[in-house]
Amino acid sequence: MRCYCVTHHGQPLELVERPLPQPQGTEVLLKVSAAGVCHTDLHLWEGHYDLGGGKKLTLAERGIKPPLTLSHEIVGEVVGAGEAAGAVAPGRTVLVHPWIGCGECAACRRGEENICIKPQSLGVVRPGGFAEYVIVPHPRYLVDIDGLDAAEAAPLACAGVTTYSALKKLGARIETDPVVIIGAGGLGLMAIEVLKALGGKGAIVVDLDPVKREAALAAGALQAIDARAPDAFAQIQQATGGGARAVLDLVGATPTVTLAMACSARGGHIVICGLMGGDLTLALPVIPMRPLTLQGSYVGTLQELRELVALAQRRTMKPIPVTRRPLADANDALMALHEGRIVGRTILVP
Repeated sequence: MRCYCVTHHGQPLELVERPLPQPQGTEVLLKVSAAGVCHTDLHLWEGHYDLGGGKKLTLAERGIKPPLTLSHEIVGEVVGAGEAAGAVAPGRTVLVHPWIGCGECAACRRGEENICIKPQSLGVVRPGGFAEYVIVPHPRYLVDIDGLDAAEAAPLACAGVTTYSALKKLGARIETDPVVIIGAGGLGLMAIEVLKALGGKGAIVVDLDPVKREAALAAGALQAIDARAPDAFAQIQQATGGGARAVLDLVGATPTVTLAMACSARGGHIVICGLMGGDLTLALPVIPMRPLTLQGSYVGTLQELRELVALAQRRTMKPIPVTRRPLADANDALMALHEGRIVGRTILVP
């Protein structure tokens, strides 16, 4: 089968021919129908995360080394299963929950495999969707998407569940106050749709790119603000009636977190999902005196993905814009994302 792999960090993906994998035990074999291209794929391609101050966290330090088959946003057709997988019907088209854990630690036992200390995530540790076939270790990670288009459903596995889980952390305030969403890429557009589906008051979107700001307005954002505008802070203050009570930072860089803290009202809640990197210097008395909640959120649980798919199936949220490209375009699609030329999501279709 064909796979497009990171064989050297920062170098073009390479076409690798591998034998068709044979499912063993509880494993399920899927023929890939759609595979999303995500910013996490870029970090994996680059081989590190920016910790700020010239420091980096390398994949090698996390025990992750090339060759890597990227893509964790995977929809596929069941074509085979191991002898211990149970009754897995061939021909089913399913979305994969890729945030798989060890199955034994305390987090996994709580159903929080996404924060397992020994992750086995597809497209990160295990081979992902930039291939014609993929092995899923257990059928419990398969989510039926009856009634949904495969390419439109694929982003739910990351962009969708990440924003769904993050917005849930903001609690009831999403119903009473607009959420300031920093970043209008694939996650930002998904967050707008998820917020509407959850009955939120609305989104005020902040982004550098005018094309993405227009896409956010077309998706239903209340307002779209240029992050580079000299009065960006004042615009956010005015739009939120004196300061944001709920901020979702989908970029996760020093300037965006700084902006999030500056524009937050007293008692504001900031949730950071993005991994673009940097560092932050805090005057600690500010946290209790304002008082602020600064919280991280990392993708989401299997249960949250099932809840999100159910929302999509009830048509209470619209799919984000997707551009379908053949699997052979994997490298070009990744570079387009790297250069900021993607609105919504690019989906590879083998």
